[in-house]
Amino acid sequence: MRIGVLSRNGKLYSTRRIVEAARARGHEVRVVDVLKCYMNITANNPTVFYKGSGDAEALEFDAVIPRIGASVTGYGCAVLRQFEVGGIYSVNESIAITRSRDKLRAHQLLARRGIGQPVTSYAHSADATNDLIASVGGAPLVVKVMESTHGNGVVLAETKKAAEALINAFRGLQADFLVQEFIKESGGADIRCFVIGERVVAAMQRTAAAGEFRSNLHRGGSAQLIKLRPDERKLALKAAQVMGLDVAGVDIIRSNHGPLVLEVNSSPGLEGIESATGKDIANSIIEYIEKDSLKGPNKMKGKG
Repeated sequence: MRIGVLSRNGKLYSTRRIVEAARARGHEVRVVDVLKCYMNITANNPTVFYKGSGDAEALEFDAVIPRIGASVTGYGCAVLRQFEVGGIYSVNESIAITRSRDKLRAHQLLARRGIGQPVTSYAHSADATNDLIASVGGAPLVVKVMESTHGNGVVLAETKKAAEALINAFRGLQADFLVQEFIKESGGADIRCFVIGERVVAAMQRTAAAGEFRSNLHRGGSAQLIKLRPDERKLALKAAQVMGLDVAGVDIIRSNHGPLVLEVNSSPGLEGIESATGKDIANSIIEYIEKDSLKGPNKMKGKG
């Protein structure tokens, strides 16, 4: 099988591991920087062209694995759509990636399907500041910028005055953000569930560093293997299904009223979870693609 990995950096751990796993299973694999791609939009021959340092060439793959960074979501998904229009299988489809990357839309879709989440509020009017604070149960609360990754743009306001100042500051910057309930009982820990198809293949608990409430490994958090409860496993699978993602990192948090979904990631990193669990996640992804690609290129999972 000819596999294209859509990644801007072939040296990244996750990209490198996927390439290694694909080659170990006998596939021809190539890393493609989506920003060096261009498209001719035609009815009869939809093609993606690659223009590196040499002449432009038409890309021909049997399957693609999108590892599209948040900063290039728009163009990356446009390139991925062109592959899809040409009948090329993608393990995660462009519509599912854009759905999960829009934090507000993702929360709304999860809520519509009855999936538990921390209470979340969103508004545009500065007059709604006090209402936003009250709607999530008051301070302490969390403010999240819509376009945040690795815990960047996620701030804890410990008092009502701090929350008011923070919300009004973001308003002044005209930044889109969410206000979210702070789950104190989680103790600065969350659980990353790695979903492939209809299975949670691995799970790790991430714990925040001292003095930090964000558990992201990029922010100094630690990770360890954890055994999921049945309700947590079911929640993670359902959240990935709602987003339409076949490969996903579902972040959940334990609360006094059961597990809650924090986020569904369409390009989950492999380094932390492979290290914490000792599992060959990259191989599992390739193995899944070998089977799932036989079903055809356009699965169109999820709605919204």
